[in-house]
Amino acid sequence: MEISCALAPSSTTPRDVELAERLGYRRAWLYDSPAVYPDVWLTLGHCVEHTTRIGLGPAVLVPSLRHPMVNAAAIAGLAHRAPGRVAVAIGAGFSGRMALGERAMRWSEVAVYIKVLRSLLNGEDAEWNGATIRMLHPEGFGAARPVDVPILVGADGPKGAAVVAELGDGIFSIAIPQLDAPTFTSWRALLTFGTVLDDGEELTSPRVHEVLAPAAAVVYHATYERGGEAVDFLPGGGEWRKSIEAVPLATRHLALHEGHLVEVTERDRPFVSEVMSLAAEMSLTGTPERIRNRLEELESAGVTEVAFQPGGHELGRELRAFASAAGLDESGET
Repeated sequence: MEISCALAPSSTTPRDVELAERLGYRRAWLYDSPAVYPDVWLTLGHCVEHTTRIGLGPAVLVPSLRHPMVNAAAIAGLAHRAPGRVAVAIGAGFSGRMALGERAMRWSEVAVYIKVLRSLLNGEDAEWNGATIRMLHPEGFGAARPVDVPILVGADGPKGAAVVAELGDGIFSIAIPQLDAPTFTSWRALLTFGTVLDDGEELTSPRVHEVLAPAAAVVYHATYERGGEAVDFLPGGGEWRKSIEAVPLATRHLALHEGHLVEVTERDRPFVSEVMSLAAEMSLTGTPERIRNRLEELESAGVTEVAFQPGGHELGRELRAFASAAGLDESGET
């Protein structure tokens, strides 16, 4: 099983990816949520300048954010600078759309987008908004077509899985592996969070709280966005919902997605401790031995790649500790 990392683009990301490469991580996946983070393609370009072999790519691109030609040109440009190292994941959108006040895209729309993107990368004509389009880039202006870059689909349900089966080179899931994925794809990537405990450290330590709190807050956010009052079934969920629903509906989406996966807002801070134990259980958190055991369980369940997002303010510490616990070597495999 391959061990990769996942990062929210920031000013330190190129150096973080450089460290990940030295530690043996297979890929660095960067998030695409422009209301919260800097541009993913610009950051990936900077990562190329700091690395020589680690895989690079966005996870997940949200189709509605860019014309398919824009993403095709970006993919070709990155593949030209980092040949053989680029992979792309595309999804219906979580914070990338919801932080803009929009719901997730229909999977039928995502499928059309992927088809058009593949046609463009193959050097073929495609139709978009009633017009025929084609990549016209001369030699030296991006990778030569066809641009052979794997496309994964970020999916956690049956409709997304159907798009994977039809159009994807793999599936990119969050937190919980799709158990039936081996029936329709051989590349099964799983985004995970967590932290490696120091000797004698408890889950209640301030360091662990700092690292896990942003992911714990997203447990509330995701449940509320998808199920509204269903969040009440989570520890502290009812009181948290009262707090977020005190925000006017017109700006509630801004409050929900502020600091997504990287920091906890003052509104969420009083509640995250309630859901911390659940977040720890869902994530790769614990002693090195527990993490190694959990990785073995995921591999047995059919996961072929784990994408670990380090949290807190000491990303270097998190990347090093997880690489050590996972027993990484230069191949990026456990």
